[in-house]
Amino acid sequence: MRVHIFEYGVIRVDPWKLLKLTLEKTRMQNAWRLHESINLIASENVMSPLALKAYLSDFMDRYAEGKPFKRYYQGAKYIDELEVATAEFIASMVRAVGVELRPTSGTLANAAVFRVLAEPGDKATIAPVQAGAHVSHTKFGTLGALGIKQVDLPYDEENMNVDVDGAVKIIEEVKPKFVVLGGSVYLFPHPVRELADAAHSVGAKLVYDAAHVFGLIVGGAWRNPLEHGADVMTASTHKTFPGPQGGLIAFTDKDLYKKVSKTIFPWFVSNHHLHRIPATAVTAVEMALKGREYAETIVRNAKTLAEELAALGFKVIGEHLGYTRSHQVLVDVRDLGRGAKAAKLLEEANIIVNKNLLPWDPPEAVKDPSGLRLGVQEMTRFGMGRDEMKQIAELIARVLIKKEEPEKVRKDVIEFRKNYVKVRYTVEGDLDTMLDLLQ
Repeated sequence: MRVHIFEYGVIRVDPWKLLKLTLEKTRMQNAWRLHESINLIASENVMSPLALKAYLSDFMDRYAEGKPFKRYYQGAKYIDELEVATAEFIASMVRAVGVELRPTSGTLANAAVFRVLAEPGDKATIAPVQAGAHVSHTKFGTLGALGIKQVDLPYDEENMNVDVDGAVKIIEEVKPKFVVLGGSVYLFPHPVRELADAAHSVGAKLVYDAAHVFGLIVGGAWRNPLEHGADVMTASTHKTFPGPQGGLIAFTDKDLYKKVSKTIFPWFVSNHHLHRIPATAVTAVEMALKGREYAETIVRNAKTLAEELAALGFKVIGEHLGYTRSHQVLVDVRDLGRGAKAAKLLEEANIIVNKNLLPWDPPEAVKDPSGLRLGVQEMTRFGMGRDEMKQIAELIARVLIKKEEPEKVRKDVIEFRKNYVKVRYTVEGDLDTMLDLLQ
């Protein structure tokens, strides 16, 4: 094979070298993360074989700007029907009047909603970082990019949540355009009903970011914010809801639904990556049939992991409250080298976690915070239960408490994962027959 070296300015590149690197690293990634590691990243999950088959379709190569049946491109008749049917199905699952599937991420879902609810210079009150706010809720992220002023709600350290009385007082004083709850790091449900009432009393809307807990909501293991006063719920479709990476928005207010729909295109999304839609539809069906069992197992596994880590000597956050009611577990590792070092050591043992700020950390500690955030949704998806959570806790302890060499523990992790490589909680029936429909 002839090797071609191309020169672009001062850079010399070998296309075949890049191709070889791409295929090699993709193969290594698949083996490492799907078969050889324990993945505890709280924002990740895996699709089922059927959802993946739907994802890898001709829709991947096509465009459909605009709303269904009102596109700016021809050739969209099948995605039009599928997008409407999927949105209606998910709306029925969460008791919404309408669902938007076009945001390609949870952050873009937030952006579309925030832009409609407030103008630059207006104020929004948000759950503080300690209570789980995502960066998109803040002046450092989407809120700031839109010129909306951030006002933090007070934090109740004892209950590890928004301080309801203090928050109501601030909402009444500030009169924000909207209030944001939910986020990326929280163990217990936020006080939706109480703050929705306060928001509505001053003409504000309540936005609930369910990115992390959407699958738990669909599965009935987490309170549905739309049934407790939230006007709009944004979500990711790839965390506890185990679909393709993407976002969605669900509404209880039909007028707000119409206004936000008009902003998604062309302000925030052009083509919305159509292959997400059939994969999201398959996942929605799986969650309708298997979601309750899956969500309940996730929450039970998270609690078991927290309890076992505590029994092994870790400082697990939230003991007095039962540790967790979500898929997440937070661990204080200040005495074990802090978050960055601990996460790196665990990665060397093929245990994948992320360092994370804890309630007492200042924002500037983000590069080396006090804690670790663990999520059990993906390992639950691969069929792990309470006994496996206890084994995972022991493996973590061997690295961080017993100070065993990570390379030694890694061998045991690889052996452990051999029994957990099949995706569970998928649709019943003859899978081969269903796949034939997509040929």
